[in-house]
Amino acid sequence: MESLNYIDECTKYLEQVNVSYTTYLDIDSEPTDVFVLEALNLLKQNNCDLMIAIGGGSCIDTAKAVALLATNGGDISEYIGNQRKAETSSIPLIAVPTTAGTGSEATDVTVITNTKDDIKMMIKQPTLLPKVALVDPDLTVTSPPNVTAATGIDALTHAIEAYISRKSHPFTDSLALSAIKQMMENIQVAYQDGSNIEAREKMSLASMQAGVAFSNASVCLVHGMSRPIGALFHVPHGISNAMLLPGVLEFTKSECLDRLAEIGRFINPSLSAVSDEYVAEQFVGKVKKLCYNLNIPNLKDWGIDRAKFLAVCRKMAKDAIASGSPANNPKIPSEEEIIELYHYCYEYNFKEIQCKERN
Repeated sequence: MESLNYIDECTKYLEQVNVSYTTYLDIDSEPTDVFVLEALNLLKQNNCDLMIAIGGGSCIDTAKAVALLATNGGDISEYIGNQRKAETSSIPLIAVPTTAGTGSEATDVTVITNTKDDIKMMIKQPTLLPKVALVDPDLTVTSPPNVTAATGIDALTHAIEAYISRKSHPFTDSLALSAIKQMMENIQVAYQDGSNIEAREKMSLASMQAGVAFSNASVCLVHGMSRPIGALFHVPHGISNAMLLPGVLEFTKSECLDRLAEIGRFINPSLSAVSDEYVAEQFVGKVKKLCYNLNIPNLKDWGIDRAKFLAVCRKMAKDAIASGSPANNPKIPSEEEIIELYHYCYEYNFKEIQCKERN
């Protein structure tokens, strides 16, 4: 953000209206409790009463956690699972996303890694919702292809899981369907030509829609399994979602053929007279093909050591279940089934397109 001069652009506006400021620039690709504490201390030292988060989901999620703690106190880990609830509104936060992915600018959720226990803490509290979201697709043009792919599949996962979630409802359905269609049609365009502002604009809108959808309908098994991979192996969240999405859809589809078929027909209305089973299979095939075209690696190709991965599969499965997300899945998995899925996804072959596209 600093090298792209986004920080300078923002501070110039502040200086024009005589607003003093300080900046925190140390956030890495995944937000942790260490970053939260550092930024919180800086905020307190400077008596800040407003926050602006410019960047991807990691920046915005960190800022959300800081804003919460600034007025409610305690450690961020105390808020996991609503063990502690915010009693006071957070410091006002303006979120300015520079990626089309997490939708964090429009959600009341933050995901922070607990560096002591190696778990990703999903925290959902109404006061985490930013006061203002400034979504400008021009800011996403600088996202390199690999980030465009990762954040795009992250947003697609949000929308798909919001639609098939046990907690979905008509309001979230409309947002999720719109987001899925726009992303399926534009992710690859933005990946291949980052300067295509039309594709970038549609991706930014779809990402925000998906954020609102999953914030109100919850995510499911992909996210539950993805967070432990990120915590233990430091795989960016969007990539770990993409690594899991096709395999988890295959596991889940028997219990949500109708919902997957509805997505498939929304994308391609000409399939209105075709069976649910065929349309659902075709949609899963489209997702696999998209991941392949975006050069999404499997866990093995990412460089994760097999022995180390297998050694922690049970811990990851337990952490996934504890997060609550798998319980929203149409097909609720056992611990053993999640372990099997981890094994399956380790060497998942995106080249094997299951269903030929119908003309």
